[in-house]
Amino acid sequence: LAEGKSGDPHYGKTARGVLRYSPHPTVAILDSTRAGETEGGIPVVGAVNDALCFNPTTALVGVATQGGRFPPAWRDLIRSCVAKGLDVENGLHEFLTEDPELVELATRHKVELHDLRKPPDGLNVPTGENLELDARVVLTVGSDCAIGKMTVSLELDREAQQRGLRSVFVPTGQTGIAIAGWGISVDAVVSDFLAGAAERVVVEGADKGDLLWVEGQGALLHPAYSGVTLGLMHGSAPHAYVLCHLAGSQAIEGYPEEPIPLLGELVELHERASLPARPAKVACIALNTRDLGEAEARAAVAQAEAETGLPADDPVRFGAARLLDAVLLRTGTVGAER
Repeated sequence: LAEGKSGDPHYGKTARGVLRYSPHPTVAILDSTRAGETEGGIPVVGAVNDALCFNPTTALVGVATQGGRFPPAWRDLIRSCVAKGLDVENGLHEFLTEDPELVELATRHKVELHDLRKPPDGLNVPTGENLELDARVVLTVGSDCAIGKMTVSLELDREAQQRGLRSVFVPTGQTGIAIAGWGISVDAVVSDFLAGAAERVVVEGADKGDLLWVEGQGALLHPAYSGVTLGLMHGSAPHAYVLCHLAGSQAIEGYPEEPIPLLGELVELHERASLPARPAKVACIALNTRDLGEAEARAAVAQAEAETGLPADDPVRFGAARLLDAVLLRTGTVGAER
């Protein structure tokens, strides 16, 4: 479900992330503003009824909204999905499972409502358990929100798995949870327990593998979301960071008065803000060059390397191999030499 937002790289990021990385097939995209088109070979339809011929079983809310609440028109859309026998996965802050009308409707039609952002019970402050793990932990951080921190984590995880490493993507947001099927959306956690939630997903991830790619959230300099970032940095206690940046961006999106510092300054900022019990360094720079041509993208990569003295690349456009090499070298992980 991506009504009006399926082509939006910011507000449609859940849909786009699931389309690219989910192991479960997407059979249709609902967006009446693009009905009749296709995206990646997947048909775009204008109504729930138009999707039923593709035999869906679940409707995923594939958009983000300002404030994380459903626009009024979406209520009818959710009702329609439930009435047609579809389970609904919801990544917004407004929980379907706390809406009496929708819960009653879901019960009547024998379908399930899943709120991906709903925190689990029993969260607390960190205990330091993650500092005792043998796994290597890598956190993606960024110069802004919605610039590809999850994508970079997934691309590095994919590259590591292709090399035979016991690599695991650790989801900390609704899109990552929709893709991986587990995790905690840390931006929905009470602030006192945010770091504890980050610790919990790292500990759970260590049961699944030895090299953990923790999905980053927010940005340390973001006027609205810096608290989520710092809590995640301290709670996950990474051994290294991958710094993500949208090439060419000069100010925080939506805050034109908030300039983005030079990459070298961002590297220093994140290293100084890391958990004192485990100081972490930035291993490499992951650029998002979606707005640049080929030659401009390669020039941006070279400039990032010159500015920081660190390896840089666009893992989507040019592959994640060089960035993974840098991370493995920084963390002392077996497999650093090929």
